[in-house]
This record gives sequence, structure tokens and C-alpha cells, in this order.
Amino acid sequence: MAKAPRFDAAWNRKRRWKAAWRRWRWVPGLAILAGLAVWARQAGWGDGEWQEMAQQFPVCGTATRGAGCVIDGDTLAIGERRIRLSGYDAPELDGECENERLKAVEAQFALSRWLSAGPFELEGGADRPRDKYGRELAEARRGNVRLSDHMIGLGLATENGWMLADDWASVEWCA
Repeated sequence: MAKAPRFDAAWNRKRRWKAAWRRWRWVPGLAILAGLAVWARQAGWGDGEWQEMAQQFPVCGTATRGAGCVIDGDTLAIGERRIRLSGYDAPELDGECENERLKAVEAQFALSRWLSAGPFELEGGADRPRDKYGRELAEARRGNVRLSDHMIGLGLATENGWMLADDWASVEWCA
């Protein structure tokens, strides 16, 4: 014999809540995991491999070149390696207008001063990603201060992440 249907409102309400909980019970767990991931990233965990550098980086061609030098406002050379510093885009030395070229020289010397001011770290380890020109991509920081924030704060760069070089052309330095 089949059971008679229940028309008890409290029982039906409880049944609906249990069904909703079974359907959505993964959401609080996911929210906790996302919160932990954000907290760990802010605490510096999962940052990848950082290599400490402590040497002088003069502008290439202005002094006797040691182990490294600054090519432009966002690229440096260490021996035969060319490293594109990520997180920002500096104006180009062979820019479209005089204003861009002047800003590029200013950014080049600002980068040289920042790199030569004391020990800093480069992210990426031995197997760094590369851009379409074959340059290694790396991010630089000194303590908790990222180089990209410093250069953008000086007004000598615009923000970008790991964008492709084709997207960098949209910056207007000549306006």
C-alpha cells in the first residue's frame, strides 16, 4: 500500500530547504577556498621563484659595461640575456614623437637608478616565459614594492600585464 501524500506545510518547507541545501552546499566551501587563495597570494605564497640581484645596472653605452645594463625603460641585459620587465610598458627610444623619445630616455635612467639602488629580486627562475622577440619575461620587486608600481607612479610607464607586444602599441605618448 502506498503512503498517503503529506500536506503538512512545515514538513514541505523543511523538505524544500533540504533540497536547496543539497543543491548549493558546495558554494560556501568554494567561497572559503577562494578566500584562502586570495589571502595566500597577498601573503606572498605562490609567487614563484625569485632570484636576488645586487649589482649596478648603468644605461647601456654610457659606462663601462659590467655584468648588466639597462637597454630601455623596460628591458635590461645581463650578459647575453635580454630580460623584458613585465607589468608595465615604458615609452620607446625610437618613438613616434619627441615627447615619447624624451620620456623614454627619462624612463631608461629611472630604471637604471632603481635597479642600482640596492638588492632586488627577479621572478621567474631558470625557465622564464619569453615574448615574441625572444626576451625573457620577468617581474622585479624590492621588498613588497614592485618595479612596475614605481615606474607607473613616476608617470614613466603605463600598466600592462603579460600582454602580447602587439597590444602595447595602443599607448599614446604623443598626445
